[in-house]
Amino acid sequence: MTFSPELEAKFEKLLKSYPPGRQRSAVVPMLLYAQDELGSVTGELVEEVARRTGITPLEVNEVVSYYSMLSRQPRGKYHIQICTNISCLLTGGEELWEHACRKLGIGNKEVTPDGQFSLEEVECIGACSWAPALQVNYEFHHHMTPEKLDRLIDNLRKAV
Repeated sequence: MTFSPELEAKFEKLLKSYPPGRQRSAVVPMLLYAQDELGSVTGELVEEVARRTGITPLEVNEVVSYYSMLSRQPRGKYHIQICTNISCLLTGGEELWEHACRKLGIGNKEVTPDGQFSLEEVECIGACSWAPALQVNYEFHHHMTPEKLDRLIDNLRKAV
């Protein structure tokens, strides 16, 4: 499997950071980095990560099925995760979620037809003090409102 030179460098550095025989510890970050580049976790990626870390594809698949941040389905260029756990729920998280679904015309774990946006309702992103909160890829947005969400989505559309 071919990856970008940048991703290959990350993999090399990551695998060298673990002592011999412990490369299996690199499975989750390798999958996350590759998912960012490829858009999803594919069967070919599972095979490649297994080969590089010295474990079986079954063990890699167990990791993929356990962690919700790993996806076998392609995500949009901008993956929006909206928290609807208690702190966010009490400060407008549910309304924010419903607004995002209407604005983008998609539901949970769906992708817009142009492939630019995907949406996911999540339990917690660890930003309770700044609720309601959401995350776009790895960037947090706090004290969100439907109006702020509209501006955020419009700005991301312009950046395309």
